[in-house]
Amino acid sequence: MSQSNPSNGNVPVSEVYWSLVAKADKKFSKIRDLPYYERNRYDTYFYKVFKVYTQLWKFQQENRHKLVEAGLKRWEIGDIASRIGQLYFGQYMRTSEASYLSESYIFYEAVLTREYFKDGLLQDLNLANKQLRFFARFLTVCLVLNRREMVYQLVNQLKLLVADCKRTFQDTDFKEWKLVIQEITKFLKADTAFMNIRPLRYSLTLDLHPDSLPPVANVKRKLKLGDAILCSYHPNEVKFSELTLDNFRMLQCLEWEPSGSFYKSSAIAPTVTGTSGQNGGLSGSSRINYSQEISDPTLPPNPRKAVLYRPFITHFLAVLATVCEELPPDGVLLLYISAPEYVGNSVQPNTMHSNAASTSPSSSACDDITTSSEENIPNCPGYHSGGVNLGVKGNGGLNLIYPCDFLPFTRKPLFLVIDSGNSHTFEALNREVKGEPVAMLLSPSSSNGAVDPRQPSGSLFTNFLTTPLQAFLALLGFSGSDIQMDKLNEAEKNICLSLNLWGETLASSDKLHPVWAQVLGDPFLRRLLLRFIFCRAVLALYAPTFNKKEYLPKCSPALPDCVLPMTPSSYAAVGQIANLFGAATMFNLSEGLMSPDE
Repeated sequence: MSQSNPSNGNVPVSEVYWSLVAKADKKFSKIRDLPYYERNRYDTYFYKVFKVYTQLWKFQQENRHKLVEAGLKRWEIGDIASRIGQLYFGQYMRTSEASYLSESYIFYEAVLTREYFKDGLLQDLNLANKQLRFFARFLTVCLVLNRREMVYQLVNQLKLLVADCKRTFQDTDFKEWKLVIQEITKFLKADTAFMNIRPLRYSLTLDLHPDSLPPVANVKRKLKLGDAILCSYHPNEVKFSELTLDNFRMLQCLEWEPSGSFYKSSAIAPTVTGTSGQNGGLSGSSRINYSQEISDPTLPPNPRKAVLYRPFITHFLAVLATVCEELPPDGVLLLYISAPEYVGNSVQPNTMHSNAASTSPSSSACDDITTSSEENIPNCPGYHSGGVNLGVKGNGGLNLIYPCDFLPFTRKPLFLVIDSGNSHTFEALNREVKGEPVAMLLSPSSSNGAVDPRQPSGSLFTNFLTTPLQAFLALLGFSGSDIQMDKLNEAEKNICLSLNLWGETLASSDKLHPVWAQVLGDPFLRRLLLRFIFCRAVLALYAPTFNKKEYLPKCSPALPDCVLPMTPSSYAAVGQIANLFGAATMFNLSEGLMSPDE
């Protein structure tokens, strides 16, 4: 008998195997339904699940010949490997640890290259559906990992398989899979332009090393990004499954780029040997090809992120409360919301919670609300002229979020990024904070006329925060095929120089608000703030939006005057890039130190 079962050599290998499968299935079904937040609570359980799958994977390898003789099929082996890939990706979504994402790719690619689901694929509808679901899950992993060559390979195989299934299983409607193909095609079309200029993740090759950031003057405490909640929803927005384009970009923007991996080939095919990994997990013999590439021991861990899609307000607040509770003492929570505005009955921001304060210090301004209809919610003095809508309309306001919903959580350091036509209403938070002022980056409020905030390539404001050069070019109507790569590289260098200059200016300023000073030492938050300054300068100097405040993003608290749009540094930053692309006439640069002819 195998060493995997030394206690009872009389038990057939097949019975031991199926017993392990049943045990793994039971644990997998439980873990699959657990939320992606409350990470600390479930960490131990995840390691136990990984341990069970380690035993199962090793056992089937050590006893492969006997198991095949007993009736084990290749697709059943592939099913185990696919589930291990699911486990790793789920753990990546809970922890943001890059090694889990790498391991997920390894197992999924092994299933693909070894064609575990191929035999009998078009004779068994259930097996065909397994392969289709596998393609969809692997596509998500490849998108997040930026394995674009593999993405296009999977899309082609998915299209072929759906076409074959339609011909073979004519009584089955594959409409949902046609929608999946449409989604990924639309997603790739929107995200492909300029994608090879630079990675979205924080790259030590292109961005300042955390140890090289200029020291901040007169800072009382230093905070670092500990957690992030990312929530994006727009009607008919570009997405794949529940991963929207805006969330996809922001997720990467808050992670470290693996050292050199952006410049390496993605055509290496790993194999799986099932050796034991850390924490009871599994790894492949090709681990060195991916995990060493994606895990740099000199880098801090990625900030943890919770990615939400169309959450009800109750679920959103549950996640927010849990993440705040788990936030480390020196941590700051980034809350990113990209959603359409909701306009209800107007209540002035300065009356926020005034009725509650005049009645009882412990009562809420929302206590008098007895109905959850969208029409009645904004009548509460705790809500003012609208909020944001995180889901479809007509569900009783269960997707509506208003500024005062965040008030209890201002006792923790918050960094708010609101990309919505109602973003300006969130400024009222800093009049009613329970702890300390909230750091806020707020998108332009106007959605009509000179600038389209929702472009085919995603939100313009989010693009400026995650891919500033691409956003600049999209604003001017340029596409990737219009521009030579050397110009793109030069423009990227100019933007980096301008951002670093603004960073040094803020760090040395004695007028920098403490809320910004305490987060300026965090590389992720610093980069978002500096890109906001660039976004504001571009839109302020762009001729169609010149002197139109409704088209400008805002920040709260205010930044020092030295980084305002009408300063020499802003004129220089915008003018250099505009000149590079022959677009100086599209900006009002005559008042700056740099003329369009320089």
